[in-house]
Amino acid sequence: MSKATRNVFVVLFLALLAAPFVGYPIFLMKVLCFALFASAFNLLIGFTGLLSFGHAMFFGFSAYVAGHAAKVWGLTPELAILAGTLSAAFIGLVTGWLAVRRQGIYFAMVTLALAQMIYFICVQAPFTYAEDGIQSIPRGKLFGLIDLTNDTVMYYVVAAIFAAAFALIYRIIHSPFGQVLKSVRENEPRALSLGYNVDRYKLMAFVLSGTIAGLAGATKSIAFGIATLTDVGWQMSGEVVLMTLLGGMGTILGPTVGAAVIVTMQNYLSGLGSMVSIIMGATFVVCVLMFRRGIVGEIEHRFGAKKG
Repeated sequence: MSKATRNVFVVLFLALLAAPFVGYPIFLMKVLCFALFASAFNLLIGFTGLLSFGHAMFFGFSAYVAGHAAKVWGLTPELAILAGTLSAAFIGLVTGWLAVRRQGIYFAMVTLALAQMIYFICVQAPFTYAEDGIQSIPRGKLFGLIDLTNDTVMYYVVAAIFAAAFALIYRIIHSPFGQVLKSVRENEPRALSLGYNVDRYKLMAFVLSGTIAGLAGATKSIAFGIATLTDVGWQMSGEVVLMTLLGGMGTILGPTVGAAVIVTMQNYLSGLGSMVSIIMGATFVVCVLMFRRGIVGEIEHRFGAKKG
């Protein structure tokens, strides 16, 4: 890890610690949950080159499982989040085994179809309560000791989960496994000719991405006490694509920045109703025209060019 990267992580860590003193914990928790979701998606599209139109199936189904585990089974929050994350990993293994057999737009369409299947399961399954969703999910006590009803305490738990998952993603990207993923992204036939089992690597990346996305969804349901069909709908899959592209696909911090921008717009422009979607679309168009690499990607490119 370079000195500049280390400094960025130190600043990010300090920002996470100081954030609840300058902002609303509820808003900050929402930003972190979606930042983690976008970072998980970026692991797949930005570093493996696989575009998924169905990542909400991991985020939403995991939220349902975690909410049901906490409210009905009475599990502690850490076990409920674990249950949701494991369910996302299982779905990722099954759907990934089917999806990685196709490439390009066909892969994207398969993930969309599979996500719609999961959506209709959530509509019909009795434990999801259809359009009502699972409401009043208790936060409980972490490890049976730490009461999470206080928003600031809950924020630090969410921040810790985000930091740990973010560090895991960074480690994956900079490991030999991550280098193989990048080679698959850049030139899949060449990676195959070098003897790598490309489908196996893509499946592993898909499962990892889905698992971390599930972790984000499970954490969100515990933090906000609700899991609804919105979490598993195709619109959510579209939002995470927007967050990743806006922030900078293939960058470490890009998805986090993109998620922060989108969530901030949704939160502070909510009074405008349907106009929010129009403003978000216009913002995306402007960024695509002016920052083709995304916000963070363009900054990194220009800084690198000047440094060179």
